[in-house]
Amino acid sequence: MGEIVNLNKARKARDKAAAKRTAEANRLTFGRTRAERDATKAERERASAMLDGHKLEDETDA
Repeated sequence: MGEIVNLNKARKARDKAAAKRTAEANRLTFGRTRAERDATKAERERASAMLDGHKLEDETDA
C-alpha cells in the first residue's frame, strides 16, 4: 500500500510553493531601486539608438 496523504496538507503545501514562486518573480521585477531601473532604461535606449543609427536607408522609396 502507498503512503497515506492528508489532502488538506498537500493542497496547502502546493499553494504555498506557488506563492513562493510568485513572490520570487515579483522580487525580481519590482524589488529594484530607482537607480537600477533608470540605468536599465538608459541602457535600453542607448542600444536602441545605436541600432537605429546603423540602419541603412531604404532604397525602395526612391
